Amino acid sequence: MWQQLYTPVAGSLGLSALVAAIPIFALLFALGVLRVPAWKASLIGLGAAAVVALFVYRMPPSLMGSSILYGAAFGLFPIGWIVFSAIVLYRITVETGKFEIIKDSVGGLTDDKRLQALLIAFAFGAFLEGASGFGTPVAIAAAMLAGLGFSPFYAAGICLLANTAPVAFGAIGIPVITLAGITNLPLLDLSANVGRICAPVSLFIPAYLILVMGGWRALKGVLPGVLVCGIAFAGMQFIVSNFFGPYLTDILSSLAAIGGLVILLRLWKPKDRYESHGPTMTLKTHSAGEVFMAWLPYLLLVIFVSLWGLDDVKKILGHATQTLAWPGLHNQILRVAPAVTKSTPYGAIYTFNVLSAAGTSCFFAAICSALVLRVSLGKFFGILGATARQLFFSMVTIATVLGLAYLMNYCGATATLGLAFAATGALFPFFSAMLGWLGVFLTGSDTSANALFGNLQVVTASKLQLNATLMAAANSAGGVMGKMISLQSIAVAAAATGMKPEDEAKLFRFTMRHSLFLASVIGIVVVFYAYIAPGWVR
Repeated sequence: MWQQLYTPVAGSLGLSALVAAIPIFALLFALGVLRVPAWKASLIGLGAAAVVALFVYRMPPSLMGSSILYGAAFGLFPIGWIVFSAIVLYRITVETGKFEIIKDSVGGLTDDKRLQALLIAFAFGAFLEGASGFGTPVAIAAAMLAGLGFSPFYAAGICLLANTAPVAFGAIGIPVITLAGITNLPLLDLSANVGRICAPVSLFIPAYLILVMGGWRALKGVLPGVLVCGIAFAGMQFIVSNFFGPYLTDILSSLAAIGGLVILLRLWKPKDRYESHGPTMTLKTHSAGEVFMAWLPYLLLVIFVSLWGLDDVKKILGHATQTLAWPGLHNQILRVAPAVTKSTPYGAIYTFNVLSAAGTSCFFAAICSALVLRVSLGKFFGILGATARQLFFSMVTIATVLGLAYLMNYCGATATLGLAFAATGALFPFFSAMLGWLGVFLTGSDTSANALFGNLQVVTASKLQLNATLMAAANSAGGVMGKMISLQSIAVAAAATGMKPEDEAKLFRFTMRHSLFLASVIGIVVVFYAYIAPGWVR
């Protein structure tokens, strides 16, 4: 069994962390400076990670190859499967002409692009995040905004920014549930603390979105909508996460925001005109039956995703699930202190949950939509083929980035970076959130980041005599701000909007500054709880 070493460079944690970060620097340089497409940047990062794993961490080549393949497999299923199914559903609405009616119906509520962004990117996207997560909200909401006349770049960018608020409680609370399982901390306490960190930030995310879209003048024109959306979402997020747990936090919060906006728009309209990024759409009037049929695919999506979240349904669908101890990797690596409390074999179990996966619920919604909308079998297979061609490079990006992330995890480089953050002493509450941010940037998943760094947060908190539950919650809360810059999220958004490959690097640069700023805000909130108001958290 090969044992991980976390200070391979001269026994120095600082030097080792600098070397461990080389793949990340290579990835950032390729995207931000060379401005290459995301799939090429991911390959460059993976190549750098392989060199570091082999020649610095002395990882056996067989373990290196197996960890890359394990990550790539996870990238393609379940994550790639979700993206594929979501885009198939969207293309069905486009090919049948129903998306034009959807656009007109949203425009009937409001033709203001700012309010459309709040309704779709923030509120509806949060509902999808709460119901399924793992890329679904960005894929669906970005495609809808692009169809409503937003430029592909701004549709993608706005949806990535909006997806920050709900991520910690995504997929029926899976990130927090995973964190509780990893750390053995009380689930409700973790849920409450994550809510207390995220809710203040969720309160101003709608305003932040509008500021990004058009500045203070744009915000002033829709201030009532921003206030209703932010207060409804953040208030419900706080209440549900604190008193009921993580399961329905996003779903109830998003429904509160949607309901609040719909009621407001019946009573109030913005007085100013907003010059949007993209053409102004010409709207038509449709009957209630036509509007219902147009929205039916997304209604079916909500129904199937909700069904898939029920325990009884999960149990039935779970009979088809196959698990595989990944060949040549499972329990072949030993994780040691201080990354874990005691020496533990590093498991590698691949779960092929072909029926219970969120992507399958979305695909069933696509099949039922095709039947109801009378899409012929030939046309349906044509849509499948066209979607596969559209997503090819995005799938390469997702598979490669997950291969890179898993390689860094299994060789010990990610643990080195985590320990470097933990060495910040009194500043650790701030960097605790940044550690979660780094984890999601690397893996594209708040769930994975919690599994990766959850125990490290607890161990470090105990050494520094800090609130362990708060530090673990900070990992999840800080991680949400890394979602918008993870390459798999950027690949999903780019694919959903039909963005040019060369614009992916531009999108990464656009989201990076917002990601760093918002992650720093989360860090400051955690510092406030840790040192100024420790009695305000559990």
